[in-house]
Amino acid sequence: MNDLRAERLQVMLSPEELAAVDDFRFKHRMPTRAAAVRELLKLGLAAAGVDAGAGVKSSNFGVFGRGPGGHIQGNSDTED
Repeated sequence: MNDLRAERLQVMLSPEELAAVDDFRFKHRMPTRAAAVRELLKLGLAAAGVDAGAGVKSSNFGVFGRGPGGHIQGNSDTED
C-alpha cells in the first residue's frame, strides 16, 4: 500500500450515491472507485475552502480541536 495512503476509510453509501460515484469515475476515466472518491473529497474540500494538498495533515480538518484532555468541540480556528 502507498505510504501516503496508510489509512483506510470505510464509507456506507446508498445505491444512488454509489451510482453517482461510478458515473463520476467513468466520465473522468478514473481507474478505481477509490481514486474517484479521493478526487471527489479533494473537490469538496476545495469548494469548502480547505487546502487538501500534499503535506496537509488530516488533523487540520474538522470541527474538533485537540486540547489537553484530547479532542474538544469548538476549535477557535474553525468557529465562525
